[in-house]
Amino acid sequence: MTTLEAPDDFYAALLGAHRDLTSAQSHALNAKLVLLLANEIGVQARLVELLSAARASVLRRAADQMGDGTSGENDGPNDAAAPPRGV
Repeated sequence: MTTLEAPDDFYAALLGAHRDLTSAQSHALNAKLVLLLANEIGVQARLVELLSAARASVLRRAADQMGDGTSGENDGPNDAAAPPRGV
């Protein structure tokens, strides 16, 4: 379940924000975006839950890809873990 009004539009905007950036600039943009969004959420317990969900998703994805030859570098937002229910 998503509460994002227009997820496809947001994803397109996110891709557009990364357009023509170097890898280092892209990583910096992601870091800045995470901090800005964390500030908007503002609830420490919720942020910790989301960090945990994101980390679990990355680790699960890496484990799933071991041996299949894919890097996972082009994964989209639909590959992220869903936030825990009821929070």
